[in-house]
Amino acid sequence: MRHGYKGRKLGTDASHTAAMRKSLVAAVLKHESIKTTETRAKEIRGDVDKVIGWAKRGDVPARRLAIAAVGDKELVSKLFDESERFEGRDGGYTSIMKLGPRKGDAAPMVVMSLLD
Repeated sequence: MRHGYKGRKLGTDASHTAAMRKSLVAAVLKHESIKTTETRAKEIRGDVDKVIGWAKRGDVPARRLAIAAVGDKELVSKLFDESERFEGRDGGYTSIMKLGPRKGDAAPMVVMSLLD
């Protein structure tokens, strides 16, 4: 049973889903643009917004939450240093552009990128 669990399963068990979400959030923040399936992009959109919101706060507890969510101290420190980039925006730090179906299994593919 999935009592108390929010979000999509993404075709895997709970621990794999959590690890995949964490790595996708880190990839978006590191590369600023990734190509993934539409379902995965919609699932991590809120997580990326939370981490950027913590970076805008800039205090120690927010930094610790971001490190726990991303798992990479260097990436988090870089994000916290560049947080003024997002100062004019109150939310919605990502955009999702549809690419069409993937050739092998016809999964809907998108490019998820950070906005300036």
